[in-house]
Amino acid sequence: MDEEKKLDEKNEKEVQKHDEKIEERDTLSSVVWGLILVWTGLVFLASNQGWLEQIGLDINKNWAFWTGFDWQNFGVWNLVALGAGAIVLVEALVRLVVPSLRRQLISTLIGAAILIGIGLGGWLSWTYIWPVILIAIGISVLIKGLTRTK
Repeated sequence: MDEEKKLDEKNEKEVQKHDEKIEERDTLSSVVWGLILVWTGLVFLASNQGWLEQIGLDINKNWAFWTGFDWQNFGVWNLVALGAGAIVLVEALVRLVVPSLRRQLISTLIGAAILIGIGLGGWLSWTYIWPVILIAIGISVLIKGLTRTK
């Protein structure tokens, strides 16, 4: 019994040490979430103040996502989603380049693709966006599956 207890304590300490190490290393996720919130606030502030129109972006101030194929109805939330997708894509690239931050990237890339797809929904037809995103995800899963080392 004592030996089992010691083994459980040892395993618990190793798990705790691993979790602490991941938390220390993964400040990038906190930075990304902070940037997304700042981006969202900036987009809404710029929209409410009319700054977007001043720089030539005539976007629909309706707070709904626009999904039609109409250049004039690109909405505020589309711009938020497009920017958030770009930020998440940059996160994936940073994780790819910096070895200490590297981890499974497929979920990050899928999230970026979905956000960018939602963002582009005001400019591009959904008829094309989602099939292209699904094809890209499928290809990445195939590549990962075929190149996995045993």
